[in-house]
Amino acid sequence: MTETFADELRKATWGDHEGAEHTAYLEALMNGKVSRAGYAEMVAQHYFAYVALEEAGQALVGDPVAAPFVRAELERVPALERDLETLYGPAWREEIKPSKSTLTYVARINQVADWPGGFIAHHYTRYLGDLSGGQVIRKVAERTYQFEDEGGISFYLFPALPDLKAFKVGYRDQLNALDLDDVQRKRIIRETLLAYQLNTEVLVEIGKRLPEYLVA
Repeated sequence: MTETFADELRKATWGDHEGAEHTAYLEALMNGKVSRAGYAEMVAQHYFAYVALEEAGQALVGDPVAAPFVRAELERVPALERDLETLYGPAWREEIKPSKSTLTYVARINQVADWPGGFIAHHYTRYLGDLSGGQVIRKVAERTYQFEDEGGISFYLFPALPDLKAFKVGYRDQLNALDLDDVQRKRIIRETLLAYQLNTEVLVEIGKRLPEYLVA
């Protein structure tokens, strides 16, 4: 049986996915040892990446390859804005700035924004992660920070997707429906691996400030 593109992509990136989970910052976060300020820093860095990714998506809505992946129900920027207001207050835009690693990540998203395959690579890395491991982070954040409402964890909530598992199955079907030759497959896989690396570097940079973010 021929391996599907979705299976090939998942297998190729599994090690990188594991690497991101085992950064010092994320391990501390998952153990409830990161302060609210430390959590807010991650949310802020997500914001800059998603602005770039969703702007790229809007520029590709007419592209036959990328368009099926540009889904309004996935958009995260409004949710991130709500979370940032909860975490930083009304003047949150003046309070946050992209880290060096985030700037590198955003630059890469912008660099491949006119290549549908590149957009899909970064789209897959972020949104499938949000719908999978991101849901575990949501539960930890709910328990650790006890936000009064959904502000603070809105990023991880997908009210327009009642069945996350079914959506992920459909997403992988979309990947498998792409008309790709072997060269194109490998190119997208390489870009997905780079996307994982850039995401991990953002977490590693936040982790350099971990001593000030740790709570007893």
